[in-house]
Amino acid sequence: MKDLEDWAAVHRVYKQTKSKRATARILGISRNTVKKLLEKKEAPGYHRTIYHSKIDPYKEQIIEWRCEPYEFNGTRIFRELKAKGYNGSIGPVYRFLKRVDEDIGDSISKKATVRHESPPGDQAQFDWTEYQVVVGNRYRTVYCFALILAASRKKAVCFSLREDADAIYEAVQDLFDELGGVTLELLIDNPKALVIENNPKSEDEIRYNPHALLMAANLGTELNACPCYWPRKKGKVENPFTYIEQQFIKGNRFESMEELNRRGKDFVNDWCNEVHGTTKRVPNDFYLIEEKALLQPLPTSHYYRKKTVERKISPDSYLCFDGNKYSVPVKYATRKVHVRLVYGYKIKVYDAKESFIMDIEAFDGKHNTHTVEAHYDAIAKKVPTSIPQIRRDFTTRFSNGVRYLEAAGRKFDQPTHYARKIMELQELYDDKVLDAFIGLCVDEDKMDIKSFRSMLREYNNGTRTLDEPIRQKSISENDTAFSLTRDCSYYEEYGREAANATDS
Repeated sequence: MKDLEDWAAVHRVYKQTKSKRATARILGISRNTVKKLLEKKEAPGYHRTIYHSKIDPYKEQIIEWRCEPYEFNGTRIFRELKAKGYNGSIGPVYRFLKRVDEDIGDSISKKATVRHESPPGDQAQFDWTEYQVVVGNRYRTVYCFALILAASRKKAVCFSLREDADAIYEAVQDLFDELGGVTLELLIDNPKALVIENNPKSEDEIRYNPHALLMAANLGTELNACPCYWPRKKGKVENPFTYIEQQFIKGNRFESMEELNRRGKDFVNDWCNEVHGTTKRVPNDFYLIEEKALLQPLPTSHYYRKKTVERKISPDSYLCFDGNKYSVPVKYATRKVHVRLVYGYKIKVYDAKESFIMDIEAFDGKHNTHTVEAHYDAIAKKVPTSIPQIRRDFTTRFSNGVRYLEAAGRKFDQPTHYARKIMELQELYDDKVLDAFIGLCVDEDKMDIKSFRSMLREYNNGTRTLDEPIRQKSISENDTAFSLTRDCSYYEEYGREAANATDS
């Protein structure tokens, strides 16, 4: 282009000046350049330099080997060329073969694809990927299993710490449970847990893992393994993984795997409320209106490759598993249960008849104890039996509690025994009524439990009322700090009475 511009400028200026020297001075170039360009009567053109390749003498032979009946691949052609004297690298051979493949006959790009849209209820696609996720303040490798209904594009996901066969089978069944039904076909990849052999160059039938076939039979679906090295076959389930990583995984932290699963499911469900880019419909609406009714019913139970592990619950209602202790409802204490670890973090507990009891998130370590207080409600004592705790609770709950314990302590050997019996009446009377009668029983010196109950019966019969203000003795500042123990003189007198009784 520069030569063309210089040639045009020289010819234009020379026509005006008629002088080579003046033309050179105006354009700022040498007179020899002006002379050379004036000698060219036609505008200069671009001439591409042709570089010869070492495969040039062999191109016809390469084309022959690429076509029928040979159909050699690149490495075979390279080996045959070296036998014929070719001393170059394999790179030029592959570059030439790419042009040959594009030019021979009516060849079609290997990336050409026919989009297939399944009718509602026909197909679901299953796959998984792994992410590095912050769980419990440290990075962990987490596997995201996903199932998508091909028609409506409704998705369901779950997260696991394992990607073994048991986790895969559990995820497939759990995700179908979440979607509320089973499709006629399940499109899968080719892991050994699902497919034993799928040779694209063979006409033999695909060999599925027997456990995968049993799982599919239990679900009532049919497995369909996609061709090897052809991920676009199940592109509907593969595409969402990048979106999940970018929009949910990155920048988030999770306290536990349970939290990760809960928030992940909420995220995907919210995503299914947005218009899909291909169908131009909202997946959740499409699913509810057209696809859900066409799904096959769910099985009554899951298929498991391995049996559960038997454990015996300790008398204090703890399950010992993998070096840790987990409380279970007290009704199972001393009984045998069955345990299964799923997804590498969730413990499922079943009773002796294999009926599901509960889920527990497993500890990440050893020698830990997890206790749920509600598990002990059936045997939990509503009133404490510890004497110090009885005193604390009695004086905290009742304004007359201090007066009662002080007065009863001068009368009974164990005043806390009666205080506990009074607190056991909490299921029948509220604390205000009990507190009022505690004050009355001190005033009337009827502090034993029989007299106290008699006063309450009178209250119930209407012969005793609480309409009049309850008399409460004032307690001085010094009295509030008293100790709920007897004076030593009490025990001296008690000892003399006991000795006299023995002598007599």
